[in-house]
Amino acid sequence: MSEQNPEIGQSVQTGDIVTNYHDIGEGAPVLLFHGSGPGVSAWANWRLLIAALSPKFRVLAPDFAGFGYSRVPDGITYSRQVWLDQMIAFMDALGIEKASVVGNSFGGSMALSLAIHHPERVDKVILMGAAGVPFELTEGLDRVWGYEPSLETMDDLMRSTFAYDSSLITDDLVRMRYEASVRPGAQEAFSAMFPAPRQQGVDGLAHTEAEVRTIGHRTLIVHGRDDKVIPLSNSTTLLDWIDDSQLHVFGHCGHWTQIEKAAPFAALVGDFLQGRV
Repeated sequence: MSEQNPEIGQSVQTGDIVTNYHDIGEGAPVLLFHGSGPGVSAWANWRLLIAALSPKFRVLAPDFAGFGYSRVPDGITYSRQVWLDQMIAFMDALGIEKASVVGNSFGGSMALSLAIHHPERVDKVILMGAAGVPFELTEGLDRVWGYEPSLETMDDLMRSTFAYDSSLITDDLVRMRYEASVRPGAQEAFSAMFPAPRQQGVDGLAHTEAEVRTIGHRTLIVHGRDDKVIPLSNSTTLLDWIDDSQLHVFGHCGHWTQIEKAAPFAALVGDFLQGRV
């Protein structure tokens, strides 16, 4: 981790992408897959959960291509397959044969993708406010993916769209995410991933019912009841389609369960990973 910037961790070559990642703690490996908001990184998304899980687990949080501080080749075309190949190469490079995976929003789709296409590499699955099944684009997600950089837009997005309780959003947090969103190349990459009409972005991340029903892993599904970005119905669909699954819904909680309900979410994840729930 960089002393100047905690979002910068270690780096490893993963195909033609250089992946920035955090590798903290010892024990059974747990992969954390971040979401797709503007200015996001693995550290920004997961710093609280990393601190909670790392005393008992080896926690690995990579930046997907196009996000955070991972470096991509010129002319890259972003797709679910590109991101999945990156994560398999990441596991291979670090010698991780099998890991549990926690996926948030966009990262939930990628966790599903890993479990569907490489089931032997996955232990348990945790999905939080997950994309990855067919749904109609929400106004909230359209605003997230359609972000045009300004401090005011980021402030409004974080307070009115991501969080249920806007008092959790500090000016420092807004400024940090805004500054991350305007780093050289960041907006160009972000705007290239999910262009209008953005329903095609939803569809590109969606797995079919038949694919999801192949998942045999123990699965914990978590959602904020008041999520304006990814509908709660996604998680009830996943509960229906994944045989060995359970669903926990937090009231008074938006799209940022890992921040808005940090302590109970971390306890729930830890208990699930240790087979207590």
